[in-house]
Amino acid sequence: MTILWEESSARLGGRPEAPGVTVRGILTLDEVRSGWPELLSGEDALGSAVRWVHIADSERVGPLLEGGELVLSTGLSFRASAAAAGRFLDDLENAGAAGAIIELVDAQGRPDAAAVEVLRGAAAGRALPVVVLTRTIKFVRVTQVAHRLLVGEQLARVERARRVHEVFTQLSLEGASEQRIVDRTAELLGAAVVLEDVAHRVLAFNPAGTDAGELLHDWAGRARHVGYREDTGRRAGTADWLQTPVGVHGRRWGRLVVPGDLPNDADAAQVLERAGQALTLARMAGRDEQDLLQQAQAGLMHDLRQPHALDEREAVTRAQALGLEPSALYVPIVVRLDRLPGENPTGLQLRERALLEQFAALVRQARRSLLATGLQSGSFGVLLGAPARQLEDGILERIFGQLAEEQAPDVSDGRTNPEEGTPDWTAGVGRTSSSLLEAAAGLDGATQVADIAATLEVRQRRYYRFADIRLRGLMAALHSDARVKAFAEAELGPLLAEQDAGTLDFLELYLRHGGNKTSVARTGYLSRAALYARVANLQERLGVSLDDAESRAALHVALLWHRMRGQVPDGDALHGPARNYGPRVSGTEPAP
Repeated sequence: MTILWEESSARLGGRPEAPGVTVRGILTLDEVRSGWPELLSGEDALGSAVRWVHIADSERVGPLLEGGELVLSTGLSFRASAAAAGRFLDDLENAGAAGAIIELVDAQGRPDAAAVEVLRGAAAGRALPVVVLTRTIKFVRVTQVAHRLLVGEQLARVERARRVHEVFTQLSLEGASEQRIVDRTAELLGAAVVLEDVAHRVLAFNPAGTDAGELLHDWAGRARHVGYREDTGRRAGTADWLQTPVGVHGRRWGRLVVPGDLPNDADAAQVLERAGQALTLARMAGRDEQDLLQQAQAGLMHDLRQPHALDEREAVTRAQALGLEPSALYVPIVVRLDRLPGENPTGLQLRERALLEQFAALVRQARRSLLATGLQSGSFGVLLGAPARQLEDGILERIFGQLAEEQAPDVSDGRTNPEEGTPDWTAGVGRTSSSLLEAAAGLDGATQVADIAATLEVRQRRYYRFADIRLRGLMAALHSDARVKAFAEAELGPLLAEQDAGTLDFLELYLRHGGNKTSVARTGYLSRAALYARVANLQERLGVSLDDAESRAALHVALLWHRMRGQVPDGDALHGPARNYGPRVSGTEPAP
């Protein structure tokens, strides 16, 4: 095949370019084109990288080469012999040369047609790019330009390496999060990047402008077909992704992958490898794999609860990538820990984390999956997958029952009070939905249920729904309503004004027993005469008859509102900083 110098830049086809200076690039130089280049062989190898340009006229040039050189020659020692020309080209191929440019002109500077035919025969069928020039050129100019390009390319490579090194060193020094490292990697590569653990769960990702749902669609299924490497590179499979392992050798906990094509694998591999090292350092600095998963789930849960942040398709895709299996229903759950006397915020946070890990382990034992995140200090939220509505309560009873049993102390020796085995947490369950976004919105309701249930004198259930907290739940929902406040203060006015706690306790005891004086006297250790005197005094101060059922109902509602005031957080504080919810209502009967 002949390539005329006027057409060389447009017709030099073949395989994709290697990074840096290539044979194809050298052939497009004006100095080479002025020699009327004709390509005799090796079109497919024109994209090969050129490491150096070497001038040689000796027939035995092989020992002088190390590989990757483009050899310039006038062919004086072999142009008259087909055998000699063949040995010259054999030497170049055996030494790994990138190609040969051979100038064949006579003493008068005209094309040496006989020599061209000798070289054409020797080059036929070779993979090595062999180019013949039939016009005289100055080799020194070719070497000057080529070496300037090579040195410039090397300096550019060094500069890129320095910049990449500085970027990831700074990220490590700043203690950057895994998500930030992934974001910076995607920015440097201009391509989507995904960090996954060994179970192919997506810990962090950046779609780099592409569709996130498409990127993460069936991620685990696709990733399983891409074999792992112990170094940075590609590994053939159903998908051929550029990847780098994350973690120290022998203890890999994940990998960083670019699931797509890249213009330059060599440069991308350098970036990806440094990013993997930065992620490994982040883990060694104190974050572990579970922390990463929890951070990723917390980020998704935050997005799920933001109006219009995600559509259902993207929400489900991202949740599945984090390990939440597709389910018919999703159950919103909030678990609220009781504050222990004298407990500091750190102790509460440690108990919360331990309880969440214990809960997640029980969910896995039940062959279910979940997303979880911390809410305000001392509580965490969960979206639990359930296969069917009729199985929902059975799953919850099993999980929360086991959780309570694992926390209960050993009472077999008779020295521990069984009541001390009551769990120090309360679980609220919101409205179940087949929509992941609707279930996430139900976490607010589950939070309210857990807060209200925590004020119950006796918690007999493993978990609570709104239907389980009844009037107390209504009062909690309306506790900040000005009309309810006015009603309660009107009913209890004299007792509240005088801050008469003893009388309020007696009224609560009376109402709890439905006005049954015999039961009140026995429970309160009162004589009948003392009881009648207290009732009469209370009726006089309140201005109502305690024998009237409607009066007792009104007083019960007002007293319930008064008792719950300050124990249930405001709705706008559900996602804010930790609050002191106050003590739980005691289960001990008040003294009369």
